[in-house]
Amino acid sequence: MNLTLPNTNRANILVVDDTPQNLRLLAGILSDKGYQVRPVPNGKLALSAAQKMPPDIVLLDIMMPDMDGYEVCQRLKDSEVTKDIPVIFISAINDVMDKVKAFAVGGVDFITKPFQVEEVLARIETHLKICSLQQSLQEKNQDLATAIYQLQATQEHLIQSEKMAALGQLIAGIAHEINTPLGIIGSSIDNISNFWDENLEKMPQFFQQLSEESQACFLALLHRSTNHETLFTSREKRKIKQQLRNELMAGGIENAEEIADSLVDMEIYDRIEELLPFFKLPDWEVVFNTAYQFASFKKSISLIQRATAKSGKVVFALKSYAHFDSKQEKVQANLHDGIEMVLTLYQNQLKHGIEVVKNYGDLPKIMCYPDDLNQVWTNLIHNALQAMDYKGILTIETKQQESDLVLKFTDDGKGIPPEVIPKIFHPFFTTKSAGEGSGLGLDIVRKIVDKHEGTIAVESVPGQTSFTVSLPIY
Repeated sequence: MNLTLPNTNRANILVVDDTPQNLRLLAGILSDKGYQVRPVPNGKLALSAAQKMPPDIVLLDIMMPDMDGYEVCQRLKDSEVTKDIPVIFISAINDVMDKVKAFAVGGVDFITKPFQVEEVLARIETHLKICSLQQSLQEKNQDLATAIYQLQATQEHLIQSEKMAALGQLIAGIAHEINTPLGIIGSSIDNISNFWDENLEKMPQFFQQLSEESQACFLALLHRSTNHETLFTSREKRKIKQQLRNELMAGGIENAEEIADSLVDMEIYDRIEELLPFFKLPDWEVVFNTAYQFASFKKSISLIQRATAKSGKVVFALKSYAHFDSKQEKVQANLHDGIEMVLTLYQNQLKHGIEVVKNYGDLPKIMCYPDDLNQVWTNLIHNALQAMDYKGILTIETKQQESDLVLKFTDDGKGIPPEVIPKIFHPFFTTKSAGEGSGLGLDIVRKIVDKHEGTIAVESVPGQTSFTVSLPIY
């Protein structure tokens, strides 16, 4: 699942100012940029407009007759309908305590008049994106809560104790796979928030002081930063850093070590010769440090997108696994989807020592009971991981063979003794220690395969065990 940010240029913006000239100016600027603008001249109309059609963001003047901006903001935050709408104060008031009060009543930002157009647009765009990211995170959390609730609800329908045991073993790994990206998202949002708090007020002065050459270099650095699709290991990055340092030193650049380190962080790995003239400009250090901060901001957004996609994939797999078909009717399903769902749930166990080799053939969809078959894949994969002690190669092969679909799961574990093989599908038979298994797992697998009028076979020698499931195509 990919995180797609909305087109913020189509956002609905409520502009509140009692001065007609300011209202027309802001409305014109924002409309020219593609925003949907609703200008209102006083606080009472602003509250009414926000209640009837909540905007995406509010630009709010402070000094207005009858009801000032502080009271308008407070009322917006007191309403369930409008409490989450970001409010940016825009005022000629420049006193620190007035700014503190603006944030205290719920404002997210403060722009001082006379304002720079670029600053207003930058702040609006930033807060729209932050709001969108926060909403997406809330939706993912809600999806996760719903998925976990569905998972818990399905436990009431689980008759077989083996499936309950499998779920219990999966939960810890699933929690880890979700907590990790959520931690990344939280940290990245903090970085984004800190960046704007510390740097936005300095931006207009920074851009005004730049020469045309420095502006071009700044934009080139931003364009090249965090725009590298290849992911390098720490070892590879150390090697790249050494190469960059050598190139910078050869070009007569001082502080080559520190610059190379920053370039690697910005994911600028090549064509360093194009940057050598820049590092000899008088203001290169200020420009480079600012570009580095912007690159960090850009990287934080990228991390949020990747982490959200990862957690979304796990949540989707969890919801699919938790689904319980009470009607027990056959439906058309892609068997690869079920296998991939199980592998996603086992990701935490797989990534620490298991190599999964997938040799998937072109399989048609078949009429089946997908929830039941997912339990087959879960049991076979789980048994394979245990047989290898969670270190080895798991090979999954699928193909169509005449009128059957053949799915083969092979591990390179220690193997099954020949005298045990005839017993493994018997109910309550297990080779595991007491408390580690009920002996129902493969019995359940066999019954599910029989339910589909298929077959299951096992072949085992030391170092290679294969379970082959054949299902008819109807």
